Amino acid sequence: QVQLVESGGGLVQPGGSLRLSCAASGITFSRYKMGWYRRSPGNQRDLVATISSGGSTNYADSVKGRFTISRDNANNTIYLQMNSLKPEDTAVYYCRGNLVGLNYWGQGTQVTVSS
Repeated sequence: QVQLVESGGGLVQPGGSLRLSCAASGITFSRYKMGWYRRSPGNQRDLVATISSGGSTNYADSVKGRFTISRDNANNTIYLQMNSLKPEDTAVYYCRGNLVGLNYWGQGTQVTVSS
């Protein structure tokens, strides 16, 4: 059974930081391209950042220079370090694992940026 479990969300003030984690099980983690996506109320789910099996990263323009995605293949976990958070970063953040023909999502974790 495949599971992707996000954690680390919460309420933070503008300018603050959070680190999200996504722990994967039931997949050969090191082979998967992993990513973070987010959905704010009334909007579609958008790409935040991805990291390939080889460690190459890709970011949405809106988070470049503020967010960092990383992976720990030994612990089947990816992370999203979020700095200089803005109110517009408020959303449910989802973890995704992708391999050709296979696609898995976590249940999401809420991030709220507000004073």
